[in-house]
Amino acid sequence: MSTLEEHVDVGVPIDDAWDGLHRVENYPRFVSGVREARTEAGGRAHLDIEAGGRSREIEAELSDRAAERVMEWHTTGAPDLMGSFTLQPLDDHHTRIQARLEYDPGTVREILGGPKGFAQATAIERTVRDDLEHFKECVEQGR
Repeated sequence: MSTLEEHVDVGVPIDDAWDGLHRVENYPRFVSGVREARTEAGGRAHLDIEAGGRSREIEAELSDRAAERVMEWHTTGAPDLMGSFTLQPLDDHHTRIQARLEYDPGTVREILGGPKGFAQATAIERTVRDDLEHFKECVEQGR
């Protein structure tokens, strides 16, 4: 498994950032490739994505450690992905969001397409970084 960690500082209080991460229906606004997203019963999310020129559906289970401001998730089928978002208050009006993603590079390439090796790792890093920046824009604009 490979692990990727990225973070972004957003100009909103921790409660606003926390709420923004939990609005699954807004994921198409800031998560690359997500065309539609919805929350389902039992802490599950359903994502319709387009990647590698193909459309697919991904199911994920979400869980919170609210007191610690940690949201964990993992896919329930292929591709086998897991990760977390950890929020830390920087002050009353700024929050750091730490994203952690664990994935098998071969499985990701097989399911979602894209480059191999170092180029794949670079592409995934860039995508996660861009998604965090898009989240920052959305949450700071109150969308």
